[in-house]
Amino acid sequence: MLPSRLSSPADRPGPVFAAGVAVLLPLARVLTRSDFAGAENLPASGGALIVSNHVSNYDPAVIGSFLVLNGRFPHWMAKQELFDAPVMGFLARQADQIPVDRKAPGPEILAVARQALRRGMTVVVYPEGTITADPLHWPMRGHTGAARLAMETGAPVIPVGQWGPHEVMGFREMTFPKVLPRKTMRLRCGPAVDLAEFGGRDHDLKAVRQATERIMTAIDRQVELARGETAPDTRYDMRTGTRVAKGPTR
Repeated sequence: MLPSRLSSPADRPGPVFAAGVAVLLPLARVLTRSDFAGAENLPASGGALIVSNHVSNYDPAVIGSFLVLNGRFPHWMAKQELFDAPVMGFLARQADQIPVDRKAPGPEILAVARQALRRGMTVVVYPEGTITADPLHWPMRGHTGAARLAMETGAPVIPVGQWGPHEVMGFREMTFPKVLPRKTMRLRCGPAVDLAEFGGRDHDLKAVRQATERIMTAIDRQVELARGETAPDTRYDMRTGTRVAKGPTR
């Protein structure tokens, strides 16, 4: 079942994405239970930057379902190499996903995502950049891309916490979906992160790092609600394989 109204007309999906959603969304809702909360925190109109923890190869289906059911069609950021592949590239382009050219100089890496937000699209970012490697499965230290996009465009940053997708497809490993017994997908969507003090300071590296940690803290809070647990006071740093004190990224 597809929403009859989009919160932002710029989100209107192409036929490939719309057809895929029409098939996969009902299937996901039959095979798993949805425990979603916080839809009222999604902006009523205009662009939105959705930032989420990343626990499994299945969690895009969960956050995608949540957004579509609430009138938002998601546009994920994906590396440029995916768009260059013959089949996957065609599908990614038809689904209006957003290429990230990691070879581009400086701010041009995020050029397409900036344009999408300014057009009023719903852009989904995993600030960790990959499925969490934290042995405790909490959000790791974040990359600065989401903060930079927010500071450059003024788009609201909506934090999301997910828990449960790993029961379907594991954590970092790619496994065949396990749907029996039926699993519950828990998602919590919080209010927009207050980044007002950082507006127009996207060239200030200290401010960018502070904004990044504020975003990660907001995601932590939603993950706590989804998991029913308290996050540790340290954060896993994938570069060193150690836990470090929470604070702005160095």
